[in-house]
Amino acid sequence: MRGAQRYRAAGNQNDDPRPEGHAGGFQKKEGFRRGIAAPQIGILKRIIYIHFPTAGISGALINPRIEKRSKAKFKLWDDCFSFPGLLVKVERAREVTISYTNEKGENCVIAAEDDLSELLQHEIDHLDGILAVERAIDGKSFAWRSERDQHGKD
Repeated sequence: MRGAQRYRAAGNQNDDPRPEGHAGGFQKKEGFRRGIAAPQIGILKRIIYIHFPTAGISGALINPRIEKRSKAKFKLWDDCFSFPGLLVKVERAREVTISYTNEKGENCVIAAEDDLSELLQHEIDHLDGILAVERAIDGKSFAWRSERDQHGKD
């Protein structure tokens, strides 16, 4: 993969992309569900941590890059650790191909669809400084989870 960087564990666990490093420990402590981007927890590295056992993925993706997006799209209510309780209706590619370096320094590729595709796009957006609120479909694409739970889902 062109431009891939290898990360190795340093003395400071904040620089450690391995699951037992900062992101994995953060997951256990704070309980994020499926994924988190390193910048969300103060680590200024291009690393996302994904926990998606149904796809056999649990660990750090270093320097992830979207190589291909499908033309097919879908809309969904997205939530984010950065805005607890806020849902944002966004449109995402149904399928993506992601290249990244794993924790062993190996170049890898994931072909993802539906929920995993959305999750990867969401977390990679964080690495690029883009938040879900910036991807809102329109001005009516915001809701509090508590209100949607009370009034039903659309």
